Amino acid sequence: MPADHNEVGSVSQRRYEQIVAELREVVERHSQEMFVIGDRALEIEPLREHGGSSGGERVATVRNSMIRLAEDIGLALSTVENARWTASRWPAEHRRPGESFRVHRTLARIENEEQRFATIATPPEGKLHWSVDDASRRVGQSVMSPVSPEEKITAIHALARNDDVAAAVTTELLRRPAVAAQVSAEDKVRVVEELTRDEKVAAAVTTGLLRRPAVAAQVSREDRVRAVEELTRDEAVAAEVTTGLLRRPDVAFKAMSDDTARHQVNHAQVERGRQAREHFERTSPVAPAVRRIERTMEFIDLVAACHSFVASAGRTVPGLRDRQLGDDEKAIVHENVSRVRATLDWIETAVDTGKVDVDGELARLLAGE
Repeated sequence: MPADHNEVGSVSQRRYEQIVAELREVVERHSQEMFVIGDRALEIEPLREHGGSSGGERVATVRNSMIRLAEDIGLALSTVENARWTASRWPAEHRRPGESFRVHRTLARIENEEQRFATIATPPEGKLHWSVDDASRRVGQSVMSPVSPEEKITAIHALARNDDVAAAVTTELLRRPAVAAQVSAEDKVRVVEELTRDEKVAAAVTTGLLRRPAVAAQVSREDRVRAVEELTRDEAVAAEVTTGLLRRPDVAFKAMSDDTARHQVNHAQVERGRQAREHFERTSPVAPAVRRIERTMEFIDLVAACHSFVASAGRTVPGLRDRQLGDDEKAIVHENVSRVRATLDWIETAVDTGKVDVDGELARLLAGE
C-alpha cells in the first residue's frame, strides 16, 4: 500500500521530525567528539607550515606519533589524521554547532580563512544546515547524489576510473542509438581510431566499410589509389587484379596510353615468350628436332629475304632511267641504302660467326633514327 503523503517511509511526519531531532543530537555529539580527537592529536603533534624546520625526519616522527595514538585509542590512522587536520582548520570559536564533522572537514578545503568561516555560517538558500553534498558542491568535489548533468558526468568519470570499467560503460552506452547519435563526428572518428589500433581489427573494419557503396564513393581518388597500391603489394593479388582490370576495354586503352605501362606490357610479353621457349627446350623430348627445323627455316627465310630484296630492286631500279630525283628524294634513298648496306654486313657477320648481337649504331640505323 502506498505511503500517505504525511508519512516518511513507515513513520508519520511528526515521528520523522522527532527522529531527525534525536539524530542531530547524536551527530552533534559525534562532531564534538571528533574535534576532541583532532584537538588532542594537534596537542601531541602541532601542524607545522610547509617548508618549515621539520624535515623528512620530523615528518616520520609525526607519523609515528599518530600511528601510536590511533592504535592506543582503537581508531584507524586515517581517522586520526583527518581529525587532526580538520581541527587545525577550525579554531573552536568558528566551529558551527549543528553542522556535522563531515561538513566541517569538507568545507575545510576552502583556503581563505575568512571565506571559510563565513561560508559555514551561511547555509545554502532555503536550508538551515549544510548537507554533505552541498558542502562538496561548494568546494568543487563530486557529490553522492548528483543532480545537474555536470555532476552526473563527474560521478560517471569517478566510477569509471578503471579502464576496464570505462570500456564496459562506453560499450554499453554506444549501443544506445540515441546516445551514439549525439556523439560528434570528430569524437566518433577519434573513437574509431582508438578502437582500430590493432591491425587485424582495422583491416576487418576497413573491409566492412568499403563494402558499403555510399562509404566507398566518398573516398578520394588519391586515397583509392593508395589503398589499391597497398592491397596489391602481394604479386599474386596484383596479377589477378591487373588481369581483371585489363579485361575492361576503357581501362586497357587508358593504361596502354602510358608509355611506361605499354613498354612494360611489351617487355612482359617478350619475356613470357622467352620463358615459354626455354621451358619447352628444357622439358620437351621433341625440342632437338624442332631446333633443327627452326635452323632450316631460318636459313630458308634468310635466303628468301635476300632473293626478295634483289628481285624487288631488279624490278624497281630500271624504272629510274632518265628520271631525275629531287634532293629530298635522293637523301631518303641514300639513307635507306645505308640501312640496307649495314643490314647486309650484319647478315654476313651472323653467317660467318654465328653472332647476332646488334651494336648501338646499327640499332639506330635499323630503327630509322
